Amino acid sequence: MVFQALRYWDGIKWTLYAAVVMPNHVHVIAQPLTLTDGRAINLSNIIHSVKTFTARTINVQRGVQGPLWQDERYDRIIRDESELLQKWQYLRHNPVERGLASSPEDYPWLYEKG
Repeated sequence: MVFQALRYWDGIKWTLYAAVVMPNHVHVIAQPLTLTDGRAINLSNIIHSVKTFTARTINVQRGVQGPLWQDERYDRIIRDESELLQKWQYLRHNPVERGLASSPEDYPWLYEKG
């Protein structure tokens, strides 16, 4: 469900290049889309939307109330192709490093655009 919520906004509010949903955290490489006035869509608003929707849905399924996600997040502007490659490799190999899959392709909650 978290995976689907991340992908929902692809092409609407951001371009989602890669995402991996881990048991206790999420990694995303995305670029907010640009509004008609030239400003980028606020990344905080996109993340808030994903967190709000998923927290409500998960809490209903579990029959509980209260916060699900931590308030914090770590955002970083990727400055060049070398850094993009490094972050992408870290994202895709995270499930392997954590012992959740034998290869990135074996992990069902990994998304990589085209």
